[in-house]
Amino acid sequence: MSLPNYMEPVDDVNNNNNGETDNNENENNNNMNGGASFGDEEFDSENQEYGNTQDPRAAKRKRYHRHTQQQIQEMENFFKECPHPDDNQRKELSRQLGLDHLQIKFWFQNKRTQNKNHQERHENLQLREENTRLRADNHHFREGLANASCPNCGGPTAVGEMSFEEHHLLLENAKLTEEIRQLSEVAKYTGKAVMRYPVLPTPNQAPPFEPPMITNGSLGSVKEADKPLLIELAVGAMSELIALAQMNEPLWKEGVHGMILDLNEYTRNLQNGLGPKPVGFRTEASRETAIVFMRHMEIVHRLMDVNLWSTMFAGMVGRAITHDTLLTGRQGNLDGTIHLMTAEFQVLSPLVSNRECYFVRYCKQHGEGLWGVVDISIDHLIPNLEPKCLRRPSGCLIQDMPNRVSRVTWVEHVEVDDGGELHAMFKHLLNSGQALGANRWLSALDRQCERLAIMMAPNIPSIEPGGQITVTNNAKQSLLELVERMSRGFFDGVTTSNADIWMNLGGYTGDSVKVTTRTSLNDPGRPEGLILCAAHSFWVPAPPTTVFDYLRDENNRVNWDVLFLGGNPQKLTHIFNGRDNRNCVSLLRSPNTSQSEMMMIEKSSTEPAASFLVYAPVDVPSMEKVLNGGDPKYVPLLPSGFAILPDGTAQPGKAGGSLVNVAFQMLVDSYPSGSLTFSSVSTIESLILAAANKIKACFTQQTP
Repeated sequence: MSLPNYMEPVDDVNNNNNGETDNNENENNNNMNGGASFGDEEFDSENQEYGNTQDPRAAKRKRYHRHTQQQIQEMENFFKECPHPDDNQRKELSRQLGLDHLQIKFWFQNKRTQNKNHQERHENLQLREENTRLRADNHHFREGLANASCPNCGGPTAVGEMSFEEHHLLLENAKLTEEIRQLSEVAKYTGKAVMRYPVLPTPNQAPPFEPPMITNGSLGSVKEADKPLLIELAVGAMSELIALAQMNEPLWKEGVHGMILDLNEYTRNLQNGLGPKPVGFRTEASRETAIVFMRHMEIVHRLMDVNLWSTMFAGMVGRAITHDTLLTGRQGNLDGTIHLMTAEFQVLSPLVSNRECYFVRYCKQHGEGLWGVVDISIDHLIPNLEPKCLRRPSGCLIQDMPNRVSRVTWVEHVEVDDGGELHAMFKHLLNSGQALGANRWLSALDRQCERLAIMMAPNIPSIEPGGQITVTNNAKQSLLELVERMSRGFFDGVTTSNADIWMNLGGYTGDSVKVTTRTSLNDPGRPEGLILCAAHSFWVPAPPTTVFDYLRDENNRVNWDVLFLGGNPQKLTHIFNGRDNRNCVSLLRSPNTSQSEMMMIEKSSTEPAASFLVYAPVDVPSMEKVLNGGDPKYVPLLPSGFAILPDGTAQPGKAGGSLVNVAFQMLVDSYPSGSLTFSSVSTIESLILAAANKIKACFTQQTP
């Protein structure tokens, strides 16, 4: 089959000087369609090319001639290599083939046009076939839906047979029926009646935003129709978090304790999703960046699991609950997950009230190895609630780094209403942002990452003075697990949770010691009975590191610990769980022979924003079980100790003082229903004040 020739009308020679644009090709193609016949012919344009216009009729007369098969084949071969020859290439082809260079030019233009048309026809044919297949699939699916039933509610699912509202009600009814069935099963064993569910509104009602109900401090789930509002709030908070984490001056300014937010620049440049700051509220806003020894996905997982989160930040997060999941992550990961949560943020002192917040937490992946987790309050959306703390977009960006580490940028932005109840001793600490600012969160994260890495080590470093006992690596891990539970018990005993009532018992104690009681029943981690907790805060004129080193020195222990009045404690093992040697766990024995059946387990821990010394007596049989591989969860503990915080007055070149918060716990009755006695309150008050006064006296004497 012979290849076709292409014809070029000589009238277009002067209109196509040197360009080879798409417009030229379209104009030429239009000229061909306007009357030039297709075939193995080419008109002779020699007279027109050289401007021979003596005879007007000769100018209009068109003379055609055919290209030879050799010429066509040569141009076809060249076209495969170069569809767009330049002027020099066209002239060379015209010399080789004996054709005018304009003939070469038009041939290539027409060839490109023909290929383009052929490609379009081929694509149109494929689209028609795809359209036919989709129509057939659509018809097949419609036939299947006509006879299908919903697996959840059992109703029909055919399009048009029921409205969206009716289908939604059927699903809701099936869900409630299943919940009632489950509650009925529980009622068989508990003997409690199943609560009645309220009547749902009919589909034609369109109530305004109805936030989840709060009953006895518990936040219910969110209605399906209200989720878009909270999701939109979370997405906007994530955008603001990214901006806060990436922008520098003038939005952020260097402060004494890190980067501080310029509120005027914030109001001017960023969208306030929560509106203006409420009257009477003060702002705490800070940013900090650090490298922590943990993989980025492990950090994300711990932030999105409420139990792991509250455990990792046990000294800062009290009660925490995830009430509902508004969105779940895609492809089985946490990307796009949104939780509805409640949490109490705490300062380790009975003189500072906890900050309770209702918020949504949003997790989002922003690129390879880069994740963000952000919180934003919804307190302002809940009627009849007077919020005391609002979390503007706060959270962190987590960037994966080599060598199993992550780069974390933390932003903390809250507005707090102290209600005139802020204790003067803690005013500077809270106003400086050191209590619950970004630096405090990030230093706590870094310390916990360090601790977890050491717990997973195949050989945990330790010292056994005198070689009295041999502690295996498994026993060391059990001891480290035991002291973490002990630390959480101490934090519970030194803070004012909204679930507890701290008071000064009239006629029992002075104003400086706060007391509360708790009952322990069927809790293997605490002795059963009535537990008395006492806490006290005081200031000393020495920096926190100095106070911490004094308290952890066993030679000073006889000054404040009644369990070691007979002399200095005997150290059986000393386990290191941090880069700083002061981060350690010790097992002690009293030199007092009357206390030979008791041991003391102690944990000392320090970080830039806080230091702790926590201890608890343990009977020898229980400790031997732990050392032999027993479960540390079943060792009853009543932890006591000290939390040492900066007083917030430190300046460059000038050290500030320390806020020392001490808490003691005592079992006053082996029956949970027992009553508090004057002697028990008097005893714990005298112990805690004696320890505090001796510590204050020591540092008062050292002050010039």
